[in-house]
Amino acid sequence: MSSEAALPSTDLPTDTNTDTDTGSPADPHRRRQLAILGGLLSVDNSESSLITVLFPAIRKALDVKLAGLGALTAVSKLVGAFAGPMWVSVARHRPRKQVLVLCCGAWGVFTAAAGLVQNYGQLVALVVVISLGLAGGGPLTNGLIADLFDDRTRGRAAGALYGIAFIGVGVMGPIFGALSHLHNGWRYGFLLSGLVQIGFGLATLVFLRDPGVGAAEGTPVAREVAAADSRGERARVKILLGNRTFRVMCFQRLVTGQFVLLTFGPTFMVDDRGFSTAEASLITVPVAVAYVAGTLLGGLLGDRAHHRRPRSGRIMVMQVAMFVYAPIGYALTQFHWHQFGIYLALFALLAATQSVVPGVNRPIVMSVVAPEMRGTAFGIMLSAEAVGWALTNLLTGIVGDAYSLQTAFLWFSVILMLANGALFFGLYRPYARDAAALEAALRAPLMETS
Repeated sequence: MSSEAALPSTDLPTDTNTDTDTGSPADPHRRRQLAILGGLLSVDNSESSLITVLFPAIRKALDVKLAGLGALTAVSKLVGAFAGPMWVSVARHRPRKQVLVLCCGAWGVFTAAAGLVQNYGQLVALVVVISLGLAGGGPLTNGLIADLFDDRTRGRAAGALYGIAFIGVGVMGPIFGALSHLHNGWRYGFLLSGLVQIGFGLATLVFLRDPGVGAAEGTPVAREVAAADSRGERARVKILLGNRTFRVMCFQRLVTGQFVLLTFGPTFMVDDRGFSTAEASLITVPVAVAYVAGTLLGGLLGDRAHHRRPRSGRIMVMQVAMFVYAPIGYALTQFHWHQFGIYLALFALLAATQSVVPGVNRPIVMSVVAPEMRGTAFGIMLSAEAVGWALTNLLTGIVGDAYSLQTAFLWFSVILMLANGALFFGLYRPYARDAAALEAALRAPLMETS
């Protein structure tokens, strides 16, 4: 048996906790849990949206150059790359619910405090602290989704999760834009974002139920947690990186350029296209609507493609999304449209295409990684994504200052995305092999007991 097939080893520490409720894939409360997790994940989007939308006002108040936006997002994501796996490790020894309440809920006090900063250095320091907490949301919520929904419905569930999470962008974006009309309105934006974060933390504390690791497969892992030492942690990572499908998925998130336009879009509309900050903030509305629709559609398409072609369907959907994204990005950034409505439409199309990804790539990882390893796997993959986000945003800010944002977008939102699509040609055979190996490994204990 290959190293991929041996993933469900009980010799390794497991991503389990003691605060679980008996549940199953048919649990009538799982949709409520999905809504809570989506709301909790939205606080990260809200914080990112705040900095992106209000950066023109922050730049003026704190005397920051365009590269400062790239640096802010880079610092945020690099810190998240380190902190995400750290929270996963904490969640192996403490209930996942408690960890989520702390890192994504109570941590909102630091977001609110960012509205009190007096200079750019203080803002960077608070963004570092905020990112330390929010980094735990992605890997832990994705692990919970894998335990709530089985392989047939995970695409729709993951799509709904990120659709709900992005609703906050559509709601909060225009509010942040309106705050730009007020003196120091960006400070109120941080306060509002922090209060929303705390509110979702309280909702998680009251309503979230943890189904237990492995519940969706009907093969919950052992509850005893092995001694957590550095050798055990290294062994987990070594096994995951021995899985070729997982390696490719991590590399793809490391070199993707999809996040650039989300970060620099409003600033591009103000600096390069001459619109006001309030006008530019309006792009968040169609972007949010399209993103929500795209996540739901992407999850549905991924599940249907997986049903028809279990060994290649989801890979095909991901690849098509990459190849479609590039020409839309080219039309949006390389032509000077005089009608604001055209920009709204193109941003919406871009968001719809990008939002296909969560409903497809999360289930791909779930299909090749054993239940007890998924928390660690998502911690690693989202860390790679965070590093990629940081590097592309940092480089975009530098190239934007040296040349123009239009030039930066050509390289990172068009050419790099075409390379992303080509990358998936090398994933079809490894994914088929790795998914079959895990399926066989999960069935083996059930066959022995039958």
